[in-house]
Amino acid sequence: MEAPQKRAVFLLVKSALTGALGGLLFGFDTAVIAGATHPLTQQYSLTDGQLGFTVAIALIGTVIGSMTSGILGQKIGSRAALRWLGVLYVASAIGCALALNWPMFLVFRFIGGLGIGGSSVLGPVYIAELAPAKWRGRLVGLFQINIVVGILLAYLSNAVIAHFVTGMLVWRWELGIAAAPAIFFLIMLFTVPHSSRWLVSQNRIDEAILVLARMGSPDSKAEVDAIALSLQEEGGAAQHSLFAKRYLFPIFLAITVGFFNQMTGINAILYYLNDIFKSAGFSSVSADLQAVAIGAANLLATLLGISIIDKFGRKKLLLLGATGDALCLAGVAYVFGTKSHQALLLPLLVAFIIFFAISQGSVIWVYLSEVFPTNVRAKGQSLGCSSHWIMNAAIAWTFPIIARSSKAIPFGVFAAFTVIQFFVVLFIYPETKGYSLEDMQHHLGH
Repeated sequence: MEAPQKRAVFLLVKSALTGALGGLLFGFDTAVIAGATHPLTQQYSLTDGQLGFTVAIALIGTVIGSMTSGILGQKIGSRAALRWLGVLYVASAIGCALALNWPMFLVFRFIGGLGIGGSSVLGPVYIAELAPAKWRGRLVGLFQINIVVGILLAYLSNAVIAHFVTGMLVWRWELGIAAAPAIFFLIMLFTVPHSSRWLVSQNRIDEAILVLARMGSPDSKAEVDAIALSLQEEGGAAQHSLFAKRYLFPIFLAITVGFFNQMTGINAILYYLNDIFKSAGFSSVSADLQAVAIGAANLLATLLGISIIDKFGRKKLLLLGATGDALCLAGVAYVFGTKSHQALLLPLLVAFIIFFAISQGSVIWVYLSEVFPTNVRAKGQSLGCSSHWIMNAAIAWTFPIIARSSKAIPFGVFAAFTVIQFFVVLFIYPETKGYSLEDMQHHLGH
């Protein structure tokens, strides 16, 4: 590989990894609360409803962040918007660690949620608009890989901090440590370029040609012309309403892929993992260690899913995952319903995580970044993420309340919705692998 080509590949990979770092912060912030739920309950004498709200307040922030970030990204570009979100991540980590009371803690968790919601929209959009079609699934998949790396790091840091720190300082260290990767994310965002597609949408043609040339495009002028033609076919570079009739099918795909992703119960399990194991009779130490095991399985399965997504296809992975997850969730419901075979809980949850990670986990951010045209891509991604985060917040808030009476009920519901997902994907979802973003709309029938 010649030196200019190596530089181009390096810049492309560095830019994709930087956009994906938002996923690492997303994953870390998502999972780190699992180790803090019990000490927070003791610190602030929380009821089940208050604990659910403490977890859900960040998710309420993600809903608002995901709804508004698409507009911001369309206006100032994904890269610039991600810088502002990095500031929110840093403020949240430091604020939660130093919170003087429960209301103050809630405020900073909400601020962190704004960052999570925004980066879940703009990180994949930024990567998708940089990546060539043949690599797009794997490069956008870096976002999901970083999410699960963040989850694993959160579980590891929780276990390490719990070993060395005692008393009420535990949760402050667990949440405050997130400031370190947040600062690194913010620094890296000052070393990568704008998306060429966003530059074309702003009529900054010369800059777009330069970015594509730096990314190794063999004919950056022709590629910019193709992007401009795609924008023109969509009605020009002006801001467009997402809710036009021609976008109804992508809207359906975006909302349902986010909805079904959460109705597997994935984040309820991640948020309350330590509590789930404790309720089955495991100690705090073993619960921490088993959380690490699940985080490791999540990472390895995600790496597998991302490695095959451009060959195997998005639809087949979703079908495979729905089948496996439905069986695993039904098994977990059986364990809690019969109060027997507790030894099966860890292998069932590990198997669930593996099936989820190679399917829904690997596919969602890629799929959301593909199904909308350039003019409304950030807004469409925002809509799909909003569906994802609204369901996430609702489940996180209600899970401890429902699980108080019976942990079998929520897992039975999750299993049923995963079966429904299988048939929706089988009969309605199109395959999107192998198409450029400009050709995708013709493939979807626009």
